[in-house]
Amino acid sequence: MSIHFDRQSAEARFREVFSHLGAVTAYARRRGSRDPDGIAAEAMTIAWRRLDDIPADDPLPWLYGTARNLVLAEARRSAPVAVAPEVEHADQPPVELDPTLDRALRELSQPDREALLLVAWEDLTPGQAAKTLGIRPVAFRVRLLRARRRFRASLEEAQAAPPSPHLNHLDVEGT
Repeated sequence: MSIHFDRQSAEARFREVFSHLGAVTAYARRRGSRDPDGIAAEAMTIAWRRLDDIPADDPLPWLYGTARNLVLAEARRSAPVAVAPEVEHADQPPVELDPTLDRALRELSQPDREALLLVAWEDLTPGQAAKTLGIRPVAFRVRLLRARRRFRASLEEAQAAPPSPHLNHLDVEGT
């Protein structure tokens, strides 16, 4: 009887974890995965095998951490050996952004960019984001603070820069 109960308990627990499939797929898509559905499916397979390792109170950070590792592994497999630095930008979301915001995000290091994206796009608390990255909450808060400062400085620099000379042909007032 206890075996049946344990199986039912595991199945109920996995249903709860599986309810986050859409969020994990969206996470993989925003991180530039070529196969976000496959990443999410693999994350769920790993979750089933490691069900006891997933925090009962909040499985999403654990799932995002697993998906993040899978996306980075996918990028390493598909990146040419000679162009290894591009792996650093594997988590750059393929989302249509304002060019200034896009540039500011791309100028951040991968850890800084991921800190901002976990809080801004994935709507995680700093504590949840720290769990996702496998670091202490205090370390994450410091990383997030620095990332926000660098991002803000990059945006301010872009706004203070003179317009690109390549856009002069768009100046209709001089015509």
